[in-house]
Formats: sequence, structure tokens, C-alpha cells
Amino acid sequence: MMDASKGTRPFAPFERTIALRYLRARRKTSFVSVIALFSFLGITLGVATLIVVMSVMNGFHEELLNKIVGINGHVFLQAADTQFTDYDEVVKEVAAVPGVELAVPIIESPAAASTTSMAFALVRGIREADIKRLPGIAHNVKLGTLDGFDMAGGVTIGQRLAENLGLRIGDKVKILIANGAQTPFGVTPRTKVYPVVAIFQIGMAEFDNLFVYMALPEAQAFFNKDNEASVIEIFLRKPEELDAVKNKIDTAVMRPMIMTDWRERNKTFFDALSVERNVMFVILMLIMLVAALNIVSGLIMLVKDKGPDIAILRTMGATQGGVMRIFLITGVSIGIAGTLAGCILGLLVAHNIEAVRQGLNWLLNTNLFPAELYFLSRLPSVVNPGDVLVVVAMTLSLSVLATIYPAWRAARLDPVEALRYE
Repeated sequence: MMDASKGTRPFAPFERTIALRYLRARRKTSFVSVIALFSFLGITLGVATLIVVMSVMNGFHEELLNKIVGINGHVFLQAADTQFTDYDEVVKEVAAVPGVELAVPIIESPAAASTTSMAFALVRGIREADIKRLPGIAHNVKLGTLDGFDMAGGVTIGQRLAENLGLRIGDKVKILIANGAQTPFGVTPRTKVYPVVAIFQIGMAEFDNLFVYMALPEAQAFFNKDNEASVIEIFLRKPEELDAVKNKIDTAVMRPMIMTDWRERNKTFFDALSVERNVMFVILMLIMLVAALNIVSGLIMLVKDKGPDIAILRTMGATQGGVMRIFLITGVSIGIAGTLAGCILGLLVAHNIEAVRQGLNWLLNTNLFPAELYFLSRLPSVVNPGDVLVVVAMTLSLSVLATIYPAWRAARLDPVEALRYE
């Protein structure tokens, strides 16, 4: 018999033993054990789903940012007044700014690309030395070569555009623009045929189906922009120092310029991603709340079922605090076990999300991640340890909070009343 005068230290072995025994399935308490099982499964699936969704949203953000910035740059300079014919001088001024990795003068214009079919394209004129250093293109050429790009008189196109137009290396593609020669009958479209010298695959469907690169002098001639550039794209060594480097660029460039950056050009897109991520977090936390409420209901029924046992414990010397701790251990054990299992399951799925997607595609005979809708050719996932810690902390907090009321109710149970009706 326990010594009531001395009491026992908190969370003593007998408290843990009784708490864990209450979790075992017995004939009389099988329904309570089933509720505990569903609470465990709810927390497990909630934690796993939350980790996977947060990882995929992080992956989307990082992958899209890398691909968008990898081909478009961090900062953009356009002439504010006169035609941009002194771009070489501006490139030298920008390249000397600390923190600038690459400054690329580009001609950019919409056009149509045509074979037996036609597709919209964004044609860019760029020098060979620059395209070979362009992060999004340099390491993603799948067919052909960029060697001799300035002298080849050909174009480099995205893989999806090549597939849509039925093009291979060496095939001819016709580039058309509406603003051609002036005739007595009006302006005629300008067309020219170019061989395909290289095919790249960035991995972002929209870009792979849009961009066509040609040599800068050829683009200047084709688009009637003699010795001009449309824009200078600037790539930074440390993108997080964007604002500081922009100020240095503004000071270094001697002529009036219009300066924008990737955040301004893609603000709506990345804001939408951030809102989706936050909304998904809130929705999935509701799953955790439901699982926590299951713990509450399960423990309340367990308290009701174990009333006589609690009365006997009290008569043997167990304090109200001891009884309360027994039921706290019972509820928190469900929360800890569910959180642990959910973390393991979530991390396994998050690290193998592409394999899971392909398996589901095969099983369901469908495409669960069409590149045309989601921009990317594969499902990205980036596990952020900070997100995992937040999920674990919030789940454990909910589990502890869910056990307080049932445990308090058990501790307040009157032993005489509990035994009277047994």
C-alpha cells in the first residue's frame, strides 16, 4: 500500500505502469482502446500530411525561384530615354560592382515559330560567351552544342517547343514577326529560317515551351535593332543581398536607367504560393485538432470506465496529482507516439515524393502532376527542419492540452461516489 503521508515523486514508475496499462485493449475497454487507436492514427496522418505538404510547397518555391531566376536574372536594366546602344559600357560598369556575377545584354521580342505547325515563342538574342554562362541554360543542353553559337547562324530552343514543332538537331524552323518591311500594300511579316543547333530542358514546362535563343548580332538584324539591346539582365552572387547591390548598381551606372528586380516581376506569383502554403498549414492543423479532440473523448470515456479503479487507487493512498498524472501520461503517450510515427512517415514520403507520384500514376493510370498545369516536370520537395520542429511542437502542445481536462476530471472523482454505484 502506498504511503499517503510521504506520497510519491511525480511520474513514478507505478503511475507510468498504470497509464500504459489503460492503453491496452481489454474486453471491457475495447471501445476506449479503439478510440485511442483512431486518435493515434489521426495524429500520425496529420503530422505526416503536414510535413509532406509543407515540404512540397517549399520545393515549389525553391524550384520555381531557381528556374525563374536561373534564366531571367535577379536585376533588369532598361534604357530610360535614348536607344540602348551603349550597352557594352553599361555592362562594364555593372560588372565592376561588388556582388555582381554576370551582366548579360539581351534582345528580347515575341515571335512565332513555325514548321508544319506554329507556336508562340519569345526570341532572345544573346552572345555565345553569355549563353554559356547563363545558369538556366549552360548545364541543361540535352542535344546539340553551344560551341560556335555566334557563327552557326542557328537557334537554341526548349525541348517542349521542339517536341510540339517536331524538331530535331539540324532541322529548320521559321521565325516570324509581324513588324516587317514597309510596302505600298502595308507592313509585311518578316520571316527567316534557322537551323536548330541545340535543344535545352530547364525542367519548367512554361520556359521549355517558350524560349528561342539566337546570336545577338543576328537578333539585332532580324528585329531591326541595329547595335541595340532591349535589356541587361544581372545575376548576383548572393541573391539575399539584392537591395544592397541594387543601390550600388544605381550609383555605378552613369546614364538614366529603369531598374527592376525578380521580386517585382514575379511578386503576384510568389505571393500566391505563400498564401497557398499558409492556408494549407491552417487546414491541416484542423486535422490535428480533430485528432486531439479524439484524445479528449477517449480519455473522458476511459475516466468513466475506470471510475472504480480510480477510487481504489485513491483509497490506497494515491493523491489527486498522482491520478491526474496517470491520465496525462495516457493521453500524452498517444500524442508522442502519433507524432513520432507521423514524423517518420512524413519524412519518408517527402524524401521520396517523386517515386510516390510515379507509383500512384502507374497504379491509377493517370497523371497526378501534369507539367502543363504546374510548370515543373517533376514534383519537388524540400524538407525544412524548422517546419518539422514547428509541426512537432504544435502537435505535442495540442496533445498535452487535450489531456488536461480529462485528467483533471479523473483527479476530482469522489472515491465514495465511484464505489457506491459499482
